[in-house]
Amino acid sequence: MAQYLGIVDIVWQGRNLPVEKGAKLKLGGITNNPVTFGRTVGRAQEFKGSEITATTHLKKGQKWTDIWTNDEGELQVLCDTGQTYIFADAFLQGDPPEITGGEGGKVELKWMAGDWEEVMAS
Repeated sequence: MAQYLGIVDIVWQGRNLPVEKGAKLKLGGITNNPVTFGRTVGRAQEFKGSEITATTHLKKGQKWTDIWTNDEGELQVLCDTGQTYIFADAFLQGDPPEITGGEGGKVELKWMAGDWEEVMAS
């Protein structure tokens, strides 16, 4: 029986952040944009950044700065299927997120990053 992606773990600047089901990973890279001239279509390349979205929880005794920082740093996305995606230059996008009370202190985080490296567990 084949195994498919189920559990995603996030390591942000060396800290493990447990995340809820439903984390999203959009790997960046080179895209081809159409360039139309006359009756011809060519292409112009552009780099699109990576986007990583995950929801974690603020727990008792945890510092807010363990979750949120304005600095860039290393982000690792570990999949239970053996893939690990490493982003050396990730940063959290936008304003500091809301903390949702009554739901375990939910915090939705969105990182942006440049190029990535994929490592496979053997």
